[in-house]
Amino acid sequence: MRAIFALVLAAILAVPAAGQEGYDPGEPRWSFAIHGGAGTIRRENMSAKQEAEYRAALDAALKAGEDILREGGSAMDAVTAAITLMEDDPKFNAGRGAVFTWDGTIEHDAALMDGQTRAAGAVTGTSTVRHPILLAREVMRHGRHVFLSGAGAESFADSTDLERVDNEWFATDARRQSLERMKAQALSSLDVDLKFGTVGAVALDLDGNLAAGTSTGGMTGKRWGRIGDAPVIGAGTYADNRSCAVSATGWGEYFIRVGVAQEICTRLRLRWDQMLQDAHDSVPMDGEGNPQYVIHASELWLEAQDIQDIADAVLAEVQDLGGDGGVIVTSPFGPAIFSFNTPGMYRGRVTSAGLREIGIFGKGE
Repeated sequence: MRAIFALVLAAILAVPAAGQEGYDPGEPRWSFAIHGGAGTIRRENMSAKQEAEYRAALDAALKAGEDILREGGSAMDAVTAAITLMEDDPKFNAGRGAVFTWDGTIEHDAALMDGQTRAAGAVTGTSTVRHPILLAREVMRHGRHVFLSGAGAESFADSTDLERVDNEWFATDARRQSLERMKAQALSSLDVDLKFGTVGAVALDLDGNLAAGTSTGGMTGKRWGRIGDAPVIGAGTYADNRSCAVSATGWGEYFIRVGVAQEICTRLRLRWDQMLQDAHDSVPMDGEGNPQYVIHASELWLEAQDIQDIADAVLAEVQDLGGDGGVIVTSPFGPAIFSFNTPGMYRGRVTSAGLREIGIFGKGE
């Protein structure tokens, strides 16, 4: 009996179950979520046409990942498929349409992480790679390093088959005007960037593997090689099959200080471990000290609200320090969730259970 109980506990640890109404523990499932930035995004400041355009862009990115997962593809492929679409869309602060640095150039940051192996790749300060998220994937595949920057990242890109473009290809008039207004009126980047347009995606595939990716142009007028949270593994991007996958968007300095992405995953894993321990301790013993029954994995789960509470608590720490932004989180336990402490966040989620939604403004709008 002791051996059987130990094996069951080991199985529970390896494959957390999802508690959902009508959930079959033996049925494979997938979930997917994206974001296109959080910030001062209010309905009264957006025309019906602009809203429709953003919703269409989010829908296209969501469908790109959804189609891959529905057909049994990998979480990693779903994440990169969605992000590359958003990197090409000038409505978002990533790839084409990214913000300008103080010197009038465009520099990209991106990161990608595999929850199965915890392999990761990240790049910062790139200027000619059309899809920075794919360069992050090449860094991860290469395996020798995790994080490459600037000229070194560009040199590494030379050894790949990734598409390259002139830096001016990424430029848009709207972003250039933001930089000019910032300099002319001595404004801060937050005054001209009413939203953090970073893009990201998180996924759970039918094999139970998680992945997370994030891509951004940073903040308008950034100087001195400033790096935000997006490419920092553990701050803006993190994935671990034992707990969750997270992609963040917001005021990067604060997300780095809190270590937002890994903090959420660590708290979730500790919550799960505590649930396992409580279940173990609750089993009565017979006269010989053996457990009287076995607790099966299908009897244990974390509710979506448990995950929401953890994400909200970590975002509250960011807010207490003076920062704001949002995260998307998916896990083996249930559907993806959003958490943000800004007026709005461009976001979408879809699951194999039939949930599919796109949002822009605050909760309930």
